[in-house]
Amino acid sequence: MAYDFDLYVIGAGSGGVRAARFAAGFGAKVAVAESRYLGGTCVNVGCVPKKLLVYGAHFADDFEQASGFGWTLGEAQFDWPTLIANKDREINRLNGIYRNLLVNSGVTLHEGHAKIVDPHQVEVNGERFTAKNILIATGGWPQIPEIPGHEHAISSNQAFFLKELPKRVLVVGGGYIAVEFAGIFHGFGAQTTLLYRGEMFLRGFDGSVRKHLQEELTKRGMDLQFNADIERIDKQADGSLKVTLKDGRQLEADCVFYATGRRPMLDNLGLENTGVKLDKKGFVEVDDLYQTAEPSILALGDVIGRVQLTPVALAEGMAVARRLFKPEQYRPVDYKMIPTAVFSLPNIGTVGLTEEEAREAGHEVQIFESRFRPMKLTLTECQERTLMKLVVDAKTDKVLGCHMVGPEAGEIVQGLAIALKAGATKRDFDETIGVHPTAAEEFVTMRTPVAG
Repeated sequence: MAYDFDLYVIGAGSGGVRAARFAAGFGAKVAVAESRYLGGTCVNVGCVPKKLLVYGAHFADDFEQASGFGWTLGEAQFDWPTLIANKDREINRLNGIYRNLLVNSGVTLHEGHAKIVDPHQVEVNGERFTAKNILIATGGWPQIPEIPGHEHAISSNQAFFLKELPKRVLVVGGGYIAVEFAGIFHGFGAQTTLLYRGEMFLRGFDGSVRKHLQEELTKRGMDLQFNADIERIDKQADGSLKVTLKDGRQLEADCVFYATGRRPMLDNLGLENTGVKLDKKGFVEVDDLYQTAEPSILALGDVIGRVQLTPVALAEGMAVARRLFKPEQYRPVDYKMIPTAVFSLPNIGTVGLTEEEAREAGHEVQIFESRFRPMKLTLTECQERTLMKLVVDAKTDKVLGCHMVGPEAGEIVQGLAIALKAGATKRDFDETIGVHPTAAEEFVTMRTPVAG
């Protein structure tokens, strides 16, 4: 049978665009449908605008520290609407770049909601198209628990478009999105409380990293409340919010921001017309080749719920395009040693195993740790400290994990990720000459294990 397209991609986020562009480059006839915005979560309501806001929030520290270096500044003033307008302009520019990337690759772009009619057919804007393969790359969507008054809360989607900076913000959640936004609001001067129902935020990260960040955020004056959860939210006559916790306490806020998880975006996708199966968390079930239970339908990125990071979706998109249309170049995605950063203030950078994971996996470990006040802060009143940590296998000398909390942690850990991917040992680190004076050199000068 002759199909309209070799590959029909639903969703123009990072993974979908990568798969579409490369498939077209390999000679396939490709279409992409997007109902919202080109570039997906990352470009529009995720990592890109968030990083811009993190940069903006950090200026408060820079202004404060400048006096130690002889600078006299007038009173700094911050205007939230200016930041948001400039951020919007940059996102619009990126949307245009994504459009050009697709069109210039020879991909047909359908702007509208695509619904799967059967295993080889989609409908968009009232038209039907046939495809040999259909790729679901619709991503995730933030979810707010349906407690009484949940309609008064916002998610990350709305946070990027607030008209004004709220004076009092309550951030709910213990993952990286919650921690990052708490840092953003706090940095811009809002009275910020981070509320998490568990014992400690950032579950899954190294214990030293979690504790160090908790200490640094507390030092900065952020209100951290663990083992706390919201019972209900009530809007007051003056527009403020009264938040009642499950332990009976009440808090006042102007904004309640929920970062308590994301669900796969499968609304009105037509999966009931196919044999596609979902896992117990509602994500699309795929095999190692990103094939669903319906052989002609594939899925990747946040919608499959594996590792929900933009570079991972890009790698998955590339793998799908190569396997389908350039099999001699196909390489499976390696999910080990994926570096990641949390753009909290201060930043976290991490790659490889945490100390807890290494012990659980049966490794006999040596731990190397360094905590220090960065050189830049020595002429200032700021008491922030940086943490660097290596997790080493005592028997093989192999470095199993690198973890950092401090300025530019993501930039530093990216380079270390290459070393870990290549199987570097602690001896390799020790024999590498440091770049002086930098914080990064601390990773090659740690000599004495702190625990075994």
